[in-house]
Order: sequence, then structure tokens, then C-alpha cells
Amino acid sequence: MTNTIERDLTQKLEKNHLEASSTEKEAADIIKEQANEAFKNSDYEKAIELYTKAIQIHPDAILYSNRSFAYLRRGWYDYALIDAKKALEYDFNHIKAYYRRASAYMALGKYNSALCDYEYVIKACPNDKDATTKYEECKKAVTRIHFEKANAADESTESAVNQIDLSSMTIEPDYDGPHLNVNGHVTKEFMSALLPYLENQKILHKKYAYQIILQTLSLLKSLPTLVEITVPNKHKFTICGDIHGQYYDLLNIFKLNGLPSEENLYLFNGDFVDRGSFSIECILTLFSFKLLYPNHFFLARGNHESMTMNQMYGFEGEVKAKYTAQMFQLFTEVFNYLPLAHCINKKILVIHGGLFSKDNVTLKDICAIDRVRQSPDEGLMGELLWSDPQPHNGRSKSKRGLGIQFGPDVTERFLKLNNLEYIVRSHEVKQQGYDMAHNKKCITVFSAPRYCDTMTNKGAFLTITGDDITPKFTSYAAVPHPAARPMTYAN
Repeated sequence: MTNTIERDLTQKLEKNHLEASSTEKEAADIIKEQANEAFKNSDYEKAIELYTKAIQIHPDAILYSNRSFAYLRRGWYDYALIDAKKALEYDFNHIKAYYRRASAYMALGKYNSALCDYEYVIKACPNDKDATTKYEECKKAVTRIHFEKANAADESTESAVNQIDLSSMTIEPDYDGPHLNVNGHVTKEFMSALLPYLENQKILHKKYAYQIILQTLSLLKSLPTLVEITVPNKHKFTICGDIHGQYYDLLNIFKLNGLPSEENLYLFNGDFVDRGSFSIECILTLFSFKLLYPNHFFLARGNHESMTMNQMYGFEGEVKAKYTAQMFQLFTEVFNYLPLAHCINKKILVIHGGLFSKDNVTLKDICAIDRVRQSPDEGLMGELLWSDPQPHNGRSKSKRGLGIQFGPDVTERFLKLNNLEYIVRSHEVKQQGYDMAHNKKCITVFSAPRYCDTMTNKGAFLTITGDDITPKFTSYAAVPHPAARPMTYAN
């Protein structure tokens, strides 16, 4: 009798559990559909929020795989990797999870791991052309890295500068573009001609492009890692964030805010290139203004001013398509000399990414960073270029896989130690183009609206004056551009 009662009770509990589980799955599926719709509308943060709710109700491989895809679209590669792995814990045969994991590994530069996952995908889906293409790209990347390591070991590898012979480059009679002056220098007249020339999708002559890059290299070599800027009273100073090859939006900034001049100072805070397909136009314009106004126009290094990122996200391919492979090598050298930080009126620190994994970092420590190299995965330089703020106190692992996440308490201690008012950083898409976090002491400014032609964000820039460092923001929508989709040149 007792066994019968126990058996009936067990069956009843199992039935109730199955019914509850079925109800939970139905609820999760409803939310999943809402998340999928948000994803289709490029609202990736909303999609992530909804996938998370669905996972909390009834987790499964599909939900984790979908959220991994949304994380990839946001550039949060470490989170994407974690979710792809989690999806495989629920279903070891879920092919999309292998694809997501491979994509995350690729973005994090872990090409051998990515290659293993792509191999698994193409074996399971031999007719998947996209997977086959990704596999071939990844294989090429692995081969290229082995080749580059072999070359790096060769101490006789020459600087690109020594391989350039300007005297052999002649200006053809039918060239109709802007000219540097007789001394080979940038002038206001040159800039007045350059901007519309590039806007009309014409290519600046190779000789002039090389001259501009070489002169910029010479200028950057003279600068410290942390540049001190004094903004005179009443003078306007503008800080712009990521441009990412969106040349027509860069021109719009100048239209809204005025061209650079000795009275209208600018700082562009890194990530000038990649993703957008007009990166060469952006970088030549910015370098030219730097040469024209060396003490009133400032450029900082971002995490995309690096060879690995440029090879993956389009700049290398674009330079090779519009100019030469040799010019890309030269850009790689120039990017190594970009300053990492700027301090304005001893009160505002401007860096591309964020703060550090340890306290007690001073401006003197930042000055002492050896910047003339590719960005390392850890240490002060890597964290400065890759870190992001988080809303809660303390520090946590980066959602990107590089750098850290830092809270308001970390910001407060850093500012107090260095006698600063606030920090300005870029590096992250914000819906209005800017964000004020950590009690308005950690400001993000991002200047690429409708990022990659898929996001719905606005761009923004920040202005102060020498006698009023209260930040004022201008948000703006994207402007039309020629029919060259983002990532056209990307590997």
C-alpha cells in the first residue's frame, strides 16, 4: 500500500514538473521571439536584455547561442564566447554554437581555436558557403601569423620608411586633385581643396599621401605618451570619439562645429579607421589637419590603431585597394607613435578605453608607458585602450576579452589621486552618442552615428572652453554616404 502511494505521488510530481516546464518554455519562447525581433531591428542591447529574461525562465542552447550572436554584434567578444560555450553544455551538437564560438575566438585573435570550430562546422554542414568562407579566412590568418612571427625573428626586417622613394613618384599631368605647396607642406588652401576632393570619392595622389604620412610620423615621434594641453580662456575645445572610417559623418562634424583652426581646437580620441569603408579618407584628413595645426589639433590612439585589428576589420584591405601594401606597413609604424592620453588644463584626462586593474596609477605612470609597439593584451597600455566602465563598484572581467570593467569607486579614487575633475573616453556605442556615468565623472563620447550602417545610435561630440570645463554635448544623426557598405574591405 505504501509503495503504491509513493509511486502515485512521484508520478504526480513528475507530471506537475513537466507541466510547469512546458509552461516555462512557452513563456521563454514568447520572450525569445521579442528578442529576435529586436535583433532584426539592430537593437542589440534590447535583444540581449530579452534573451537574458528568457534564459532565466527556461535556459537552452538556442537562447545562449542567440545571445552570443547579439554579444558579437555589440563587440562583447568575451561574453559571446562564454555564451557559446554555455550553449554547447546544453546541446553538444548545436552547430550554431560552434559557429558563434569560432567567431568570438576570431575576434579575440585566437585563430587556432577558431579554426578547430570552423572545421567542425564545415564537416557537419559541407554545403554552408558562409562557413566555408570563414574557415578559409581563418586558415589564411593562421598561416599569415606564422609567417609574420618568422619575419619578426629576422632582425634585418626594414622599416617601411626606408623603402619609400618619393623622388621616383611623379605627379601625372592629368592629375586634377589638390597639391601640397612647393615645400611639400599642408596649407589652408590644400585643406580647402582636399575635403571636397575626397568627398567626391577621388583619390589623393600617392606621392602626397606618402608625404603626409611621413611628416605625421616625424611629428608624432616628437610627442610624449601623455600630451598636456592648455586651452586658453574663451577658446572652444572639442573632443570627438570613434569615427571608424565614416568620412561623411566626419565632414558633418566640421559642418556642425566649424573647421579646425587655432581658435577652434579639436581632439579625436582614437579609432579613426576600420569598419567604415572610407578609412583612408578619414585618416589622411586627420593627419593633414594635425600637420596644419600641430598645437591645436590632437590625435590619440585607439584600440583599432593596431595591425591585428586593421587586418581583420578593413583598414589593411582598404589601403591595399586604394594605394599599396607598403603604405599599410607605414601606417602601422605611424600608429605606434600616436599618444595614448591627453590631459586638458590639468583637470580632464582623455583616454580611448578606460582605467586600470590596480589603484595608485598616476599620470606619471601613464607618461612612462612604452607606447611604440602593438597593443599588448594586458598591462597599463592594454587596459587604457580596451577597458570599459561598469555601473557597480569594483572591477570585473571585461566583456570584450581585453582590458577590464571598472566601477564608480575606481574612477573616484583615480581622480582624487591625480587631482582631476573627470575622465573622457570613447570606445563604446552610445544611443545618443554620449553617456555620463560614475556620477558624471566618467564621460563616453562616440562620434560614428548609425555605426556600421546597422545600429540606430546617434553620434556626438563634446565641447568645453578654457574657462568653463563643464561638458556640452551635440548629438547628430548619420548623413548619407556613397554605396560602399561597411566592412567592404574587411577580412
